[in-house]
Amino acid sequence: MKGEGWCYTHHPSQTERRRREGAKEGGRRGGRGRPGGDKELFDIKKRLRQLADDVLEGSVDRSDAAVISQVLNIYLRAVSVELKVREQQELTERLEELEQALENQKASKRWAT
Repeated sequence: MKGEGWCYTHHPSQTERRRREGAKEGGRRGGRGRPGGDKELFDIKKRLRQLADDVLEGSVDRSDAAVISQVLNIYLRAVSVELKVREQQELTERLEELEQALENQKASKRWAT
């Protein structure tokens, strides 16, 4: 937007559009190295937020929204459990590696004496 001092994305007139599109999540989402479930969680939260907005606007029936939110919450729980299992597996692998390194270190000290 020429002469405004703001780019289109950050211009104050675009505040409502950014809010609707979930711009406030910018910078909070994970990049490389974070579990893939983060995106799923973000997407589910975004859908639930949109569903709530649609109910408030009257474009989605409350009873339909109740069923949809129940299904999304079940899915959300499954993603959460999957992330916990993955985290537990990673911690177990790291612990086993540390234990092996400690054993190797002890063995090398025994041979050195």
